[in-house]
Amino acid sequence: MNVPVLDLIRQYESIREEMDAAVLEVVRSGKYVLGPYVKAFEEKAAAYCECAHAIGVASGTDALLLSLRALDIGPGDCVILPSFTFFATAGVVHNVGATPVFCDIHPKTFNADPEHVRELLGDSELAAKTRAIIPVHLYGQIADMDELHAIGEEYGVAIIEDAAQAIGSRYKGARAGTLGATGCFSFYPTKNLGAYGDGGMITTDDDELADRLRILRVHGSRPKYFHRMVGVNSRLDAIQAAILGVKLAHLDRWSAAREAVATRYDTLLADVDGIVTPARKADRTHIFHQYTVRVAGGGRDGLREHLGERGIGTMIYYPKPLHLQECFAHLGYREGSLPVTERASAEVLSLPIFPELTDAEQAVVVDEIRSHLSGGREN
Repeated sequence: MNVPVLDLIRQYESIREEMDAAVLEVVRSGKYVLGPYVKAFEEKAAAYCECAHAIGVASGTDALLLSLRALDIGPGDCVILPSFTFFATAGVVHNVGATPVFCDIHPKTFNADPEHVRELLGDSELAAKTRAIIPVHLYGQIADMDELHAIGEEYGVAIIEDAAQAIGSRYKGARAGTLGATGCFSFYPTKNLGAYGDGGMITTDDDELADRLRILRVHGSRPKYFHRMVGVNSRLDAIQAAILGVKLAHLDRWSAAREAVATRYDTLLADVDGIVTPARKADRTHIFHQYTVRVAGGGRDGLREHLGERGIGTMIYYPKPLHLQECFAHLGYREGSLPVTERASAEVLSLPIFPELTDAEQAVVVDEIRSHLSGGREN
């Protein structure tokens, strides 16, 4: 049995009629960029995220970039963020001219370690330059926001949530995207709420910041051809907005299905030596964008190869931490700089998870894991 790590075709087939009708309506309208379909989705998304404003942009990367621009973060500034994340989180900091400062992660949740953030800001020179912290809600579980907010308030530092993987998750009752100056979401097709191409969104409760973000996404103009600032071209297109509007109505159902898949994995893997299942914090929800285990003892790559040979898809998020990437060599990090991050990069493995994954498929995945880690004795 082949088991894909993700199957977007099954999702499409389950909502085919709604999706086709929505796309066709936009095509027939002749209104393809921003406009009423984007506005309608933004209103639905703001209501879902329980925030005042949702601003559609071209990608999750742009959501982060525009958040930094809107907060006037640039050359001479520093931004603290985890090294264990997708490249965009650090890339946008570099691209506004600021310096990324990498923090280590919590060994169980993989999210930014507040204690290390505080330790970094104990350097008075760095504290004076730091303008923002970007916690990443990795794999679908929100970071330790109370602690990070306390640090931000103490040092006068803004919080920008990288919630690209966490739409719909909650922290002490509050939705992801409402716990910082801005929340940044990605609608890349593989996300829990995915478009059929690139797309992103910024959430905020700050009216002035929202207005600034809306201007920045259209070259800094208002009205058109009159530019009060230099912005970028980062508009969510109408077809993607219509697709996302259809999918948003199903998101909670899909999230519940993902949670059920994760719970089955927890049970099936509980007695498998060498596998550490994902930690769940009691005061927050995990919407399982990924179900990511640790494979102890240096066996991750061998297990992945074994599963691949048997048609079982897996992914490694992320195999090389950002502080060790060649493009950031000038920052002076070395192996051993962030030991918890580096160990995670060597051990994590994301297993197949999507709402339509069947019990039988999960059983095959776990049986093959068990077989390999027991030395094949169960073959």
